[in-house]
Amino acid sequence: MSAQLATFTLDGRLYGVDVERVQEVLRSQPRTRVPLAPPAVAGLVNLRGQVLTAVDLRVRLDLPPRADGEEPMVVVIRVGGEPVSLLVDTIGDVVDVLPQDFEPPPDTVLGAARDLVVGVYKLPGRLLLALDPDRAVAV
Repeated sequence: MSAQLATFTLDGRLYGVDVERVQEVLRSQPRTRVPLAPPAVAGLVNLRGQVLTAVDLRVRLDLPPRADGEEPMVVVIRVGGEPVSLLVDTIGDVVDVLPQDFEPPPDTVLGAARDLVVGVYKLPGRLLLALDPDRAVAV
């Protein structure tokens, strides 16, 4: 039985989360900084009157910062029934993946990504890193 992952990119790598966890995808949203928040908390986002924490996945995955003027896209996911916004570089497609294409994270997945990536799917011509959304937002 196949699963569906909503995909996005960070620093040229393709990541995905279970599509059932995704509430919506948005262009960059204004953020309000939170004093003394952990570095991965990029601020708070007001989404139609609901205040969401914005987690910068580049920071969580120890990736280099975005270029100046480069605005992130927003993937709103549900964690524990509550919406949280993930800041990503670009939004991809929803892809069908098969269990037989899933493998544990390879040894090349290092650092913080090792804790956040549950495995990889081999797609034609590239790897899809399956992200654990619960761990990704636990800052």
